[in-house]
Amino acid sequence: MMRSLYSGVSGLKNHQVRMDVIGNNISNVNTHGFKTERVTFQDMISQELSGASEPKDNIGGINPKQVGLGSLIAAIDKIMTQGSLQTTGKNTDVAISGEGFFVVKNGDKEFYTRAGAFNVDKNGYYVNPATGVKVQGWNARRDEDGNKFINTASSVEDIVIPLYSKEPAKATTNVDFQSNLNAAALAVPPDATDEEIQKYINDPDPNKRRGHLTSIKVYDDQGNTRQLEVTLWKVRENTWKAKFNVSDSSQLSIDVKGTGGENTQIPGNVELELGFSPDGRIVSVSDGVDSMAAGKLNAQVTMRIDGNPTPQSFTMNFGDAGLVNGVTQYSSDFTTKAVNQDGYPMGYMEAFSIDDTGTVTGVFSNGVRQPLATIAMATFTNPAGLNKVGDTMFSYSLNSGEANIGEAGLAGKGKINAGLLEMSNVDLSDQFTDMIVTQRGFQANSRTIVTSDQMIQEVLGLKR
Repeated sequence: MMRSLYSGVSGLKNHQVRMDVIGNNISNVNTHGFKTERVTFQDMISQELSGASEPKDNIGGINPKQVGLGSLIAAIDKIMTQGSLQTTGKNTDVAISGEGFFVVKNGDKEFYTRAGAFNVDKNGYYVNPATGVKVQGWNARRDEDGNKFINTASSVEDIVIPLYSKEPAKATTNVDFQSNLNAAALAVPPDATDEEIQKYINDPDPNKRRGHLTSIKVYDDQGNTRQLEVTLWKVRENTWKAKFNVSDSSQLSIDVKGTGGENTQIPGNVELELGFSPDGRIVSVSDGVDSMAAGKLNAQVTMRIDGNPTPQSFTMNFGDAGLVNGVTQYSSDFTTKAVNQDGYPMGYMEAFSIDDTGTVTGVFSNGVRQPLATIAMATFTNPAGLNKVGDTMFSYSLNSGEANIGEAGLAGKGKINAGLLEMSNVDLSDQFTDMIVTQRGFQANSRTIVTSDQMIQEVLGLKR
């Protein structure tokens, strides 16, 4: 009878723990990133009244006689399933769709969380504003050419988002040309003066034009705007001349890259010669000293600006030899223009966005978009083995495995969604069902204790 008392007591205790876990789950039904838990039971050690015996010639085998001594809590498991995503519209909020955790640090202590209600503090750190822990990732660096890059193979660090910081001006280093020169145009006479060339190019009748004028803004190393003008006219079959001028430049030189030659002239007289195949593909470029007829066809322009002793160079790209990805010559209207250049003036960072790889991109007042940082994600072989440390955070345990930290979307890691938060994965219907079952189990075990006590009272009454 004493055994049944202790069995009932163990059942009461275990069902109380199960009720505690259910209560905690329900309490966190609206906690972002919370993972529900469940309690599983197992039977306690059994007392053996008699052992088993094997079958014999005249009698069969006998099973052991054992009395169980109650129940134990086998495990309190974390259910790491995906919670639903809630739209917040706040660009600093992030949620994970798939496997993984955000990595945060408090000093040297590293933690992991699915709750992405982050913000930017006064010093520009990307943090959890409720606890102050700093979100980890990789900040952008500048290479030798001044271009920003993010090295996700390095160690993680505190992410900094420098709102309203300055982006220095960048001098133009590349200008790309595309589209078409009209193959049907007549050649300009070789003895034509500059004025006559301009008349041929600007003829009001499009069918009589023998050339084309295009321009694009380029930038010096202080961010000043310069106008690059390119005049193109036909000189003979499949051959065109190109003349260049940069506003406010005192001297220009041109060099067909890869040859080492240089053709220095006064602005407005710097020329190139473009050659085309009969089927309209660009095949060569020459500066009058050297030429190229294979690979990428380009030329380097170097200019000097009054008041700035340092010359500035940029590359003009006309396309690949034998291909149609640059300037072409077909019997269609003139459409050749400089379509792209990579310089810009100084600007201030005004906003930022986060894409599904976790890359934070800054938007500057000069129209430039630059990568600022990438949010790190961690995965574990056994995420259910992590320790809960409060504040909806987890820490490494001996059975979770080491953190595998990398970019979102790679090596089994989920994607990052900005402007959303992951809700708790607690299912109230399951919790209330478990609550009813737990209550009944608690009541049944209490009846075991009461009944065992009554039986003991009966035994004590035998002496009367």
